[in-house]
Amino acid sequence: MLNFRQIAVVSLLAPTLLSVNVFAQNAVIVNGKAIPKAQLDKLVQKSGQADNPQVRDQAREMLVTRELILQEANNRGVIQKESVRDQLEQSRISILVAAVFEDYLEKEGVADADLKAAYETVKNQYTGKEYHVEHILVEKESDAKAIITQLKSGANFEGIAKAKSKDPGSAKNGGDLGWVSDQSLVPEFSKAMVQLKNGQITDKPVKTQFGYHIIKMVDTRDVKAPSFDEMKDQLKQMIMADQNWQKARFTEMMQKLRAKAKIQ
Repeated sequence: MLNFRQIAVVSLLAPTLLSVNVFAQNAVIVNGKAIPKAQLDKLVQKSGQADNPQVRDQAREMLVTRELILQEANNRGVIQKESVRDQLEQSRISILVAAVFEDYLEKEGVADADLKAAYETVKNQYTGKEYHVEHILVEKESDAKAIITQLKSGANFEGIAKAKSKDPGSAKNGGDLGWVSDQSLVPEFSKAMVQLKNGQITDKPVKTQFGYHIIKMVDTRDVKAPSFDEMKDQLKQMIMADQNWQKARFTEMMQKLRAKAKIQ
């Protein structure tokens, strides 16, 4: 059992403990109005930033600003103004319209016919060739010419690329750039690259903004479109972003709602 002194200590600490508990549950209290910690947690999470004291302070300030505005709006009576109430109602309706339509699209999805039509359109854009190339990049033209001489004498291209190329992305792979299109590279490089045959190496350095290149053509192939299944998700996003498609689906949704509604 507690003696008199213990009871006295507990009595003195009780308000402090209660105060700490209240603040632990709330993010902040503004003019007596408590803002739950859950709101702060939610705001931090929605920010997409790492949860740390600085981000939490910024989020807390945002909550304080919101609450001060809401309280001031109430104190000034602006919420009771008809024009303000009309705007609030219009905003509420707009949010609900968007939410209903978004839910409709998620549940109805995109018709296979629309997906296949979009695929045929996109597939036809995959034309031209792709090139599998390797290169060695150096700063000086004289160094590039010396390397070309070594290669003509039978030196190993990949070995020299690993040892001397200044391109950090490809040097460790023997200068291999993988499969590329002529549109994805700087013009000077592409112009020299497309003139090479499989296994051929440029007989003189190719100058670009990055330095001097020695280019080796490994292989070429026709551009091939990804399969329908590979592009299905991308096609769906593309279709759903199309405003004309959205308008047609919204009209479709409203027709369905009217068809089952009792309008007198």
